[in-house]
Amino acid sequence: MSTHTSHPDIIKRLKRAAGHLKSTIDMLESDRECLEIVQQLQAVEKAIANAKKVLVHDHIDHCLENAVKKGSRNSGEIVSEFKEITKYL
Repeated sequence: MSTHTSHPDIIKRLKRAAGHLKSTIDMLESDRECLEIVQQLQAVEKAIANAKKVLVHDHIDHCLENAVKKGSRNSGEIVSEFKEITKYL
């Protein structure tokens, strides 16, 4: 399978999430205020959710749309995969 054009952006988002998570762990180990920690956790969640959304949308655009255009898979398979992946949005 070819690399999707969105993968570099997704990697960037996940690295950002990893940085936020590391900061959260450091904050917990340093006994920082709960409000600061929960704000950092929110940043982790948001970065991961955004990465997942971009990946799902890219899969729909890149894989499923190409399968429809090329007729390489039957419509039932494509619809089934579409339903399956959109559960993660």
